[in-house]
Amino acid sequence: MTDRVNPGKREFLIGAIQGVEIRPLKRHVDERGWLFEIFRSDELDASIFPVMAYVSETLPGLTRGPHEHLDQTDYFCFLGPSTFEMVLWDNRPESPSYWNRQTVLAGKDYPCVVIVPERVVHAYHNIGEEPGWVINCPNRLYAGKGKEGTVDEIRHERDPQSPFRLEK
Repeated sequence: MTDRVNPGKREFLIGAIQGVEIRPLKRHVDERGWLFEIFRSDELDASIFPVMAYVSETLPGLTRGPHEHLDQTDYFCFLGPSTFEMVLWDNRPESPSYWNRQTVLAGKDYPCVVIVPERVVHAYHNIGEEPGWVINCPNRLYAGKGKEGTVDEIRHERDPQSPFRLEK
């Protein structure tokens, strides 16, 4: 039996995490190129509607995270041109999937949206051979309105004792 009281002294369970959604994206191709619909208000709960968007580039072999948000849902879009391994850890004691670890391949060959609820620790690693782009459309403003608030982020990658580690 897995000890759910003191998770720092046990292994993560491998499995789906409640509230994490993986939505495959359909590539619409014509003579001009391609198009992905990444967000539709009729397909998303209003509580996680994006309020901003940004694009980041991650170089081959590099990682962003692991970190988590206390009051933010991330809406990551992985389209390519590289491939990412995304790892998620459920850090919510009240969740039925508490202390589960889930891995998702996403990007060039697996274009998808990954919705990450608050308090789910997450990281992604560019496992491809070229720079990869990630679009994020979170439901909270980074550093609040006018960038005058606090940043909602717990950066586990800075803690050498953190149990949230990518296996490389």
